[in-house]
This record gives sequence, C-alpha cells and structure tokens, in this order.
Amino acid sequence: QVQLVESGGGLVQAGESLRLSCAASGSRFRIDAMGWYRQAPGKQRELVASISRGGITNYTDSVKGRFTIFRDNAKNTVYLRMNSLKPEDTAVYYCNAATWATGTHWGQGTQVTVSS
Repeated sequence: QVQLVESGGGLVQAGESLRLSCAASGSRFRIDAMGWYRQAPGKQRELVASISRGGITNYTDSVKGRFTIFRDNAKNTVYLRMNSLKPEDTAVYYCNAATWATGTHWGQGTQVTVSS
C-alpha cells in the first residue's frame, strides 16, 4: 500500500514563502506522476501543480510564476515551493502519486493559511 506523508504547511503572512514536501513509501511499483492539489473551504479540490517522472511540469494559472514543483525520484519525494503567497492560497494541500499498477494515491493533507 502506497503511503504519502506531507509536511511543511503552516501559517504565514501574505508575501512570504513555504515549502511543502511529500514522501511516498510502500510502493512495489515505480512512482510515475506526482502532484499537489488544494481545497479551500466551500470549494472543490483543484490541481495546483503536477510533475511527471521525467520532470515535465504543469501549473494552474493562478500559481504560475509563484510556485515551483520539483521531485527527487531516488527518494520518491515531491516538493512544492510557494513564493509570494496570497490569502487566496489558503487551503488544505494534498499530495498525490500514481503508479501504473495501483492507480492514484492521496496524502492526508497539510493546512496552509496565509494572513493578509
């Protein structure tokens, strides 16, 4: 069973930075795509950024130029560097990871709160 453990969330002021980490363990199969989603109160979960095993990235428009996703394949870990945070970035951030054999797996989420 694939387990994802997120860390790095917290409370910051607008304009500050945070780095989220997500480590995957327990997979018998290669971890392919990894990504970060977020869900704000009263809103649907949305994709923030994704990265393929080969390093191809994709970002939602609202974070382009501020957030950077990267990964360490040797450690099965994905990161999200978040700069110039805004109050509207406040949400629970979820990590996910996919393998060809077992599908998509989710972490428990980490809270990010940005005060104005």
